[in-house]
Amino acid sequence: MVPDGVSEVLLHACCAPCSSAIVEWLLQHDIHPTIFYYNPNIFPREEYEIRKNESKRHADSLGVRWIDGDYDHNAWLQGVCGLEDEPERGRRCEQCFTLRLTAAARKAQELGIKYFATTLASSRWKSLAQIERAGLAAQQETDNVVFWAQNWRKGGLYERRNQLLKEFDFYNQQYCGCEFSKQQREAYEKAKNMK
Repeated sequence: MVPDGVSEVLLHACCAPCSSAIVEWLLQHDIHPTIFYYNPNIFPREEYEIRKNESKRHADSLGVRWIDGDYDHNAWLQGVCGLEDEPERGRRCEQCFTLRLTAAARKAQELGIKYFATTLASSRWKSLAQIERAGLAAQQETDNVVFWAQNWRKGGLYERRNQLLKEFDFYNQQYCGCEFSKQQREAYEKAKNMK
């Protein structure tokens, strides 16, 4: 549901494929997104740069404002310290979401944008409950901003995401982003191939 009176939103974007259908939907509903690309979890740096450049390319093609958050992977590692062995959808992921969405809430506050949302809620691999808790925690850390909790998988948006992925010829990553999810993905693929 669209919050009453919203005409602008700061959209934390994890990648171009996940944000594409959401940005399109927002524009169709006369809501102007400012894309905030803040993902210090992504590893290695080369992977981060590829995803960042794809996000910027997409925003530029639509004439949408795009902001680059700092890449400080070491600070992110400190933020999830002790949670390295957690599985996907475990406590590390929720802490990661909280760190990133807190940065998004602060950026929204700095820019005077009342609402912030995230494209993380478009991925079927992510827990919507974790994302909502992280967004609400981020909202509590700032003044005058509101987390717009939205399931971006519904209403055909997931299918549209896959169409836009092909139309824009986006780079489509094969793991969430951090080295821990990468290791888990590689172990899964290895086990699958051994069967």
